Amino acid sequence: MAKYLAIVTYTAEGLKGLMAKGGTARVEAARKVLASAGGSLDSYYFALGADDAYIVCELPDNVAAAATAMAAAATGMVVNRMVALLTAEEVDRAAAVQLSYDAPGS
Repeated sequence: MAKYLAIVTYTAEGLKGLMAKGGTARVEAARKVLASAGGSLDSYYFALGADDAYIVCELPDNVAAAATAMAAAATGMVVNRMVALLTAEEVDRAAAVQLSYDAPGS
């Protein structure tokens, strides 16, 4: 399974819900939606600053990742970015691929 990082920012309404039910409820909600997409939760951290939470998860593919992100965003309670994460081995394999690319202006 592929790993993803969801970067979450709560709207004002989302923060009200977080404050009313607590952080543990958000972690359980994440577990539930990820499981329904065929995935699992690796970690869920709340943060201070521009982003409110960082979620590392496993999902079957990009379609499941997009569906998960869209389901959360459609509530209007969160804004999120889903980032595909690569292992060192995947980067090694990508670096070994020989491609022909014409840079802009070449």
